[in-house]
Amino acid sequence: MKKDYSFVLLDLDGTITDSGPGIMNGFEYAIKKMGGEVNDRSSLRRFIGPPLEESFGVLLGYSPEDTAKAMGYYRDYYFNRGGINENTVYPGIEIVLSELKGRGKKLLVATTKIEKGAKLVIEHFALSKYFAFISAANSTDRKTKASVIRYGLEQVGCKDISQALMIGDRHYDIEGAKEVGLDSVGALWGYGSREELKEAGATYLLNKPGEILNLFR
Repeated sequence: MKKDYSFVLLDLDGTITDSGPGIMNGFEYAIKKMGGEVNDRSSLRRFIGPPLEESFGVLLGYSPEDTAKAMGYYRDYYFNRGGINENTVYPGIEIVLSELKGRGKKLLVATTKIEKGAKLVIEHFALSKYFAFISAANSTDRKTKASVIRYGLEQVGCKDISQALMIGDRHYDIEGAKEVGLDSVGALWGYGSREELKEAGATYLLNKPGEILNLFR
């Protein structure tokens, strides 16, 4: 059923841009600096989507101290050694952003990336003009996808969450949307599988960015 969503939130990594190469290289760099090895590079795909603390602390099992140290190495690679530029905008995304903004929709980025990184990527690809707000994570009260979504909606004055739609490629995006009470799109062009996104409870599953426009009246 088509709806007139007024607010559209998009995840950044794996949804707006294919940032996989830079993220995976950053994790490989950090793991090696921590004394580890990466024998199967494809295993690094699982780190595209989760917050850094979860990736290092839960998925890799680092202690809080080692997690903080590894995050420092990762950010050094990402911001100072070119990782942030190992990134491309998915084909068709900018057309969708332009069309939705032209229809009067308020577009937001909702990412568990830190604000500095999110803004650098959006500005690097000259996408700032499409977004009313970039809602990113911090180290205190915005560490989860749900908290980032809530914060973004507050900042743009969304009073009716039935008017908002979250688009993302990993179960974190879908579960965060569900926690807040939003409909969601599982973006199959990103890094999550159909099974992952379906199991998380995505309202819609779409194969290509252009299909987003079909959801609107």
